[in-house]
Amino acid sequence: MLMGRAPRTDREWERLAALRVVHLDSGKEMRGGQWQALALHEGLRARGVDSLLLARAGSPIEKAARDRSLPVATLSYGRVLRESRPETIVHAHDAASHTMAALAGARKLVVSRRVIFPVKPGPLSRWKYGRVSLFLAVSEAVRGELLRAGIGPERIRVVYDGVEPLPSPREHRDIVALDSQDPGKCRVLVQSAAATGDFAVRFSRNLPEAFQTARLFVYLSRAEGLGSAALLAMSAGIPVVASRIPGLAEVVEDGKTGLLVDNDASAVAAAVKSLLRDDDLCEKLGQAGRAAVEARFRMENMVENTLLAYQSL
Repeated sequence: MLMGRAPRTDREWERLAALRVVHLDSGKEMRGGQWQALALHEGLRARGVDSLLLARAGSPIEKAARDRSLPVATLSYGRVLRESRPETIVHAHDAASHTMAALAGARKLVVSRRVIFPVKPGPLSRWKYGRVSLFLAVSEAVRGELLRAGIGPERIRVVYDGVEPLPSPREHRDIVALDSQDPGKCRVLVQSAAATGDFAVRFSRNLPEAFQTARLFVYLSRAEGLGSAALLAMSAGIPVVASRIPGLAEVVEDGKTGLLVDNDASAVAAAVKSLLRDDDLCEKLGQAGRAAVEARFRMENMVENTLLAYQSL
């Protein structure tokens, strides 16, 4: 529940029970968008909403939903067509699902927009984006790209990602970075900064586990819709060194909840070394980062703000 929100009235609970939401996710991997879709599905069910997930057969998100005893079925065009009734909110969580729902003629089509690259031009793209009732932009930076594509502001809501706060590290030892083969996640740049600054970096795909012994988190990217990995580190009170780019700058406030740097090896190395030398600064940034997550980026906030967006339809 959002901080300061009054308890729901009986009438509000009745409205929630009357909602039907079908989530579409065609992802083959369990990335940030899939975790958000799964958490939203679970949060809606906990609030009495009739929520169903359609996912690729055998995908990690399908397995995760089954493990949590959440309603899930195989994503197919035929199933989307059957589910796209006038009263049903169809929520597409990726581009392929967006296309499928548009072709199926979903009347109440909600699309989560998580990427910051420009919307493709052309008549097919205009048709596809014109079918959407409401876009949920993951940040103001993403909202700006939608506006530049000519989408009216009345069809865009900003709903930030949420995280479940992690415990503080048991030890403050490692400089952690994301282990990703995506060139946009700047692994080579992190390695170059480590060589420049003469420090070791622990690359990990399992960030919650790596954060148990983290001293700080280095998160570099060429483009970012928001940066949920940075939020996860902040939730544990771990100071973050992040790229100075739109999206990430909405998560990390330079000098207050973390340090923003240019994507330059010397700049990254200097920021990391400054934190390694200053325990008080690490503590200050870590505490402020945790407070920011508690105030704005909890999973409960994401679910409640999505519900408000649904109800605006």
